[in-house]
Amino acid sequence: MSVLILGGAGYIGSHTAFDFIERGLDVVILDNLQSGHIEALHPNARFYKGDIRNSQCLDELFKKEKIDSVVHFAANSLVGQSMSDPLMYYDNNLYGTMVLLKSLVKHNIKKIVFSSTAATYGEPKNIPIVEDDPTNPTNTYGETKLAMEKMFKWVSLAHGVKFVSLRYFNAAGAHKSAKIGEDHMIETHLIPIILQAANNQRDSVSIFGDDYDTKDGTCIRDYIHVSDLASAHYLALEYLNKGNDSNIFNLGNGVGFSVKEVIETSREVTGHKIPAIVAKRREGDPARLIASSKKAREILGWQPKYTDLKEIIETAWMWHKNNPKGFRA
Repeated sequence: MSVLILGGAGYIGSHTAFDFIERGLDVVILDNLQSGHIEALHPNARFYKGDIRNSQCLDELFKKEKIDSVVHFAANSLVGQSMSDPLMYYDNNLYGTMVLLKSLVKHNIKKIVFSSTAATYGEPKNIPIVEDDPTNPTNTYGETKLAMEKMFKWVSLAHGVKFVSLRYFNAAGAHKSAKIGEDHMIETHLIPIILQAANNQRDSVSIFGDDYDTKDGTCIRDYIHVSDLASAHYLALEYLNKGNDSNIFNLGNGVGFSVKEVIETSREVTGHKIPAIVAKRREGDPARLIASSKKAREILGWQPKYTDLKEIIETAWMWHKNNPKGFRA
């Protein structure tokens, strides 16, 4: 039997495919390549170009491949874009997931691991954030991801499709081989933006606000290595394979680093000055976002390997230094 990875040509999806194949799993990937890269595909994965909104495409794939379980990364994920074009996010994220779930029910596929986000929480009431904290998203992206989780919940109750939802904090880093890494058409993540400045691809890095109630005035975030996220998906799949009930888990290191700390560590790793300019705050940026991953550690047995910020940035720098233009090189 095979595992189907939806969005397996994207950043986290491709790292998860590599992880699964290294563990000996048989992997099938479906991706429409809207934001993924065909160069990021593992050579041992069977690839289908297609869209989860196309029910005929899904039906043909499920008839051809013996799929036992699904890992779902296929979604739009840019916060700013979600606010300027919310209907695109409802179409791809929500409608696409509805079409997918109809197909899973039709083909009697009962296990799915879902790529969710800390954006489901919105402005946190407590630090660190735990899974039963209030969910009140402040952007369309987080709202659609939360709605997708609720869709899984009700379909699970009605049709027995068990799910695990993994709420990530800030994904970072690259595969230890440097064969694959982070490459977005529109880059919004802090670490790759900083490393682009180290690569002379931008003049400076903007710090959006230095007057927050934090130790150095800049926002604090929880960074988790992409390969640790990949291993969590494997453990979530094992959890479902053992017959456990549907569940939700946070994924983070449980340690927060400020924007200034990330920039300074990147300077140390790269040996570049990396100019930084303070800009005005961005609307909706919480001062602190730090996860409690106690539940994932206790129930899934998840133990992140990359707990040092410097090591996380070193893997990212190896990728960006060798691939300054990303996969488009």
